[in-house]
Amino acid sequence: MMISDDMRKWWILGAMGGVMGIILLDETVVGVALPTIRNDLGLSDSLSHWVINAYLLVFTGLAAVGGKLGDIFGIRNLFTLSMIVFGAASFACGFADSGAEMVTARIFQGAGAAIIFPVSLAMITLTFPAEQRGLALGIYGAVGTFFLGIGPLVGGFFTDLFSWRWIFWINIPVMIAIAIIVLSTWRDIEKDEETTAFDYPGLLALVGGLGLIVFALMQGPDWGWTSPVIIGMAIGGVGVIGVFISLENKKKNPLMELDLFNNGTFSVCNFVIFIAQFNQMCIVIFGALYLQDILKLSPLMAGIILLSAVGMAPLTGTPTGMIVDRIGARPVLLISLILTVLGMMWVGYFMSGASYLYLIPGFIAWGITNCALFIAGRRPVMASVPLEKHGQAGGILMTSQLLGGTVSVAIGGVLFALTGSYAIIFMVAAALTAGGLIWAWFSAERAVVE
Repeated sequence: MMISDDMRKWWILGAMGGVMGIILLDETVVGVALPTIRNDLGLSDSLSHWVINAYLLVFTGLAAVGGKLGDIFGIRNLFTLSMIVFGAASFACGFADSGAEMVTARIFQGAGAAIIFPVSLAMITLTFPAEQRGLALGIYGAVGTFFLGIGPLVGGFFTDLFSWRWIFWINIPVMIAIAIIVLSTWRDIEKDEETTAFDYPGLLALVGGLGLIVFALMQGPDWGWTSPVIIGMAIGGVGVIGVFISLENKKKNPLMELDLFNNGTFSVCNFVIFIAQFNQMCIVIFGALYLQDILKLSPLMAGIILLSAVGMAPLTGTPTGMIVDRIGARPVLLISLILTVLGMMWVGYFMSGASYLYLIPGFIAWGITNCALFIAGRRPVMASVPLEKHGQAGGILMTSQLLGGTVSVAIGGVLFALTGSYAIIFMVAAALTAGGLIWAWFSAERAVVE
């Protein structure tokens, strides 16, 4: 049966929403199952942390590369290959019998996710007309954010009732269904032959630099921020990124066209995405820790309370996308930043240990506006670059988002170690968001346009 172009785009959106949900679910689903995995596999505390860190590290380091590869080799072929890698790695995670096997499989999972994510974003923006992209990205973002938030609940459900191995195996039937939809509905756009040369030195420098920086951020709380190894890795990573910038500025066909950041839309909206993910990890990780460590709530009760935040995405994603389609990204972006600042300050102020009820208004405000930040931030970025560069733009957006989460965990850990207060983490997040608001406020007049 032939599928009409109108139906085809909705099938593709459904598939991309599903793959985004599974990939984001794998960011958080492991956390609640980690103690059981550690005991079953006999892992040390340090090695057990890498069950999570290995996935995020490779995901962060390769996200921009995944977008560029889609521009060069074709979205359909690359998407299919990356789905196979992710599915096979998920299968291997479920059968892992040692820490080495688990971490290795998680590395390949992260590599597959890093390619799938920016390519999926490009597929949506290439499929939907400009007047419907806000709606499409709203649905896409709502699905992903919802799965990210329910990860701990899903992990606990399978770990308690079945086995922790099922948190990985559930990926496989979903990936097979998505692959069938993509192979039957997607049609690649023609590639510009001049972009087919691949910048291998740039790839090595980018992955090496980001890898060193992210590794230092993740291991800093465990090894100590004054550790010579951590300091050396951080300085080395910055130095390698400097080499990467120098290389890219000299290349005819660079891995990452850094002059994209000369566009005001591109720069400010990437920072907004960074902030949105920074705040999200504050809520999901440090909010959950506060509810359990300070208020002494059970993990299940903490998860239920956090649904007042993460549960807003499915309710607000689609309406927000429609509003962006109607009035543009600028007003939605600015209003959302203002309300996010107020929401994070509210949560920080009421972290007095009295009652979780005082936190819920701040959680709700954050949940509504954070989804809007992702939608209003992504669409102008994709609209600001040519169609043949959508894969790369999606990869850079994903890198900004993942770095926001990584930096959030690192900074939050440092702040809590220094002050013993969860409230200060949320106040710092509010201050960072206020800085993004100021930047967007003064640049949005010319930058954040459709």
